Amino acid sequence: MDVLSDVIAVMRTGRPRSARVTWHAPWAQRFGSVPGSVGFQVIMQGPCWLVAPDAGPVALAAGDVVFRPHGRGHTLADSLTTSPAAAPCDPSDPRLLESHITDTVGAPAGTTVPAAVTLCGAYQVDPSRAHPLLRDLPELVHLPAHLTRHPELHAAVDALATELEYPRPGRDAIVPALLDTLLVHILRTWFDERPTGGPATGWAAALNDPATSLVLQAIHRDPARPWTVAALAAEAGLSRAPFARRFTSLVGQPPLQYLTWWRMTTAARLLRESNAPLNIVAARVGYTSEFAFASAFKRRYGTAPGKYRHGE
Repeated sequence: MDVLSDVIAVMRTGRPRSARVTWHAPWAQRFGSVPGSVGFQVIMQGPCWLVAPDAGPVALAAGDVVFRPHGRGHTLADSLTTSPAAAPCDPSDPRLLESHITDTVGAPAGTTVPAAVTLCGAYQVDPSRAHPLLRDLPELVHLPAHLTRHPELHAAVDALATELEYPRPGRDAIVPALLDTLLVHILRTWFDERPTGGPATGWAAALNDPATSLVLQAIHRDPARPWTVAALAAEAGLSRAPFARRFTSLVGQPPLQYLTWWRMTTAARLLRESNAPLNIVAARVGYTSEFAFASAFKRRYGTAPGKYRHGE
C-alpha cells in the first residue's frame, strides 16, 4: 500500500461508526472528548455552528466538512444561544460499535422541513500505532463546500449518505469501506488546500516532495529490506548527507528512526490482526532473529510480542 493508505490501515481498531441525523430547531448536540479517536462531520443541509473549547465558533454551511483528528470534544448547534439538552454523544459507546445509525432529533408535530442534516463518522485509534501524519494536523480541519476542485470528496459524501439513508444488503461491508474512502479524500483535500507561505515542512510537504515521497513509499512497501541510509538515499536519487537532512527536516525523524518506527508499527498490527508465528512476523519487518525482534519490540511497546498479541 501507499503511505496514505497505510495511515488509515494502521491507525484504526475495531469497526468505524457512522450516523446520518436529521435535526429540527432548536437543536444542539455535544460530542464528547474521546482520547484515541478521530471523527468528522459533514453538513448535508444547514446552516449550523461548531463550537469547540480549542477554537472559536465556526459557521458551517451545507457541503462543509469538518475533521477532528485528535479526539477533542465539540458541539454542533443551530444557534450559538442553544444549549445541549441531552447527554454527549460518545463514539466509544459499546452500543454504537456495530451500528450505522439513521436518526431524527427534535421534530415537533407537523414539522416536515429539517433545520439541518449531518453525516458523521468516527474511528477508534490505537494511540501506540497512530501515524505521525495525524499528529501533524491541526485540532480542526475545516473544508468549506466551495472546494469544488475536489469532486471526488463530494462523490464519497454522497455515496456514504445514500448508503446510510437507504440501507440495503451488504451495508455492513460497504459502509466501513466508504468511511475509509471519505477519510482519504478529506486528507487529500486538506493537503491540497493547506495554507501556503510558511516553511515547507511536515507530512504534507513530505508527501509532496518527490525524493522524500519515493523513500517513504519504499519503506512502507518493503520494511523487511535491510535498508541503510545510503540505500534510501539511492531511492531518492540524492547523495547520503543531503538526503538525510532533507528527510529529517520534512518527516521530523531521521530515516532509520522512521524505518524502525514503521517496522514496529507493522509488527504490532500483524500481531493483533493475524495468527502468524513470531518468527514470520519478525521476518516480515526485517529481523532474521526472533530474539532481536522481541528485544526491539519490547523497547518500543514495553511488553513482549506474545503478551502484546493477547492484550496483556
